[in-house]
Amino acid sequence: MPPLSALRIDSPLGPITLAASVHGLCGVWFDDQKHGPSESQRQLWSKDEHHPVLQNAAAYVLACLKGPAPPWNGPLDMSAGTPFQQSVWQALLRIPAGQSLSYGELARQLKTPKAVRAVGAAVGRNPVSIIVPCHRVVGAGGQLTGYAGGLWRKQALLKLEGHPGI
Repeated sequence: MPPLSALRIDSPLGPITLAASVHGLCGVWFDDQKHGPSESQRQLWSKDEHHPVLQNAAAYVLACLKGPAPPWNGPLDMSAGTPFQQSVWQALLRIPAGQSLSYGELARQLKTPKAVRAVGAAVGRNPVSIIVPCHRVVGAGGQLTGYAGGLWRKQALLKLEGHPGI
């Protein structure tokens, strides 16, 4: 497997590393988030400030951190996930800015109503934070739960998108 291209950016929510494969954007991670790549994995990546997908993704992420942005339209490579994880991540892309779904609602949409925990685990392993909007998934009562980048970031992202009640 060829090494990934990477770009590190500073953001109002902390440093973010973006990664792209030959197929598209495959990672957007806050430096301190759970389930991110290890430092040894990151060392194998080639730093590329001029990679067009990474430049586009960096501009998009920074735009998202200023307020609602249109859906991402660049290439995504989510092949690192299992077929189930990929189906969950694709479903996340359909949640509009300013709206949210509970883990149970997401499981029902995927026609796996008994797999709420598995859906939650897949949401937590989303490798393309912000762009694949896992922050839009909330607990059954609307409470903020489970965000690999930290609940304070989830709250900030939802507030930026104009989510009611945040």
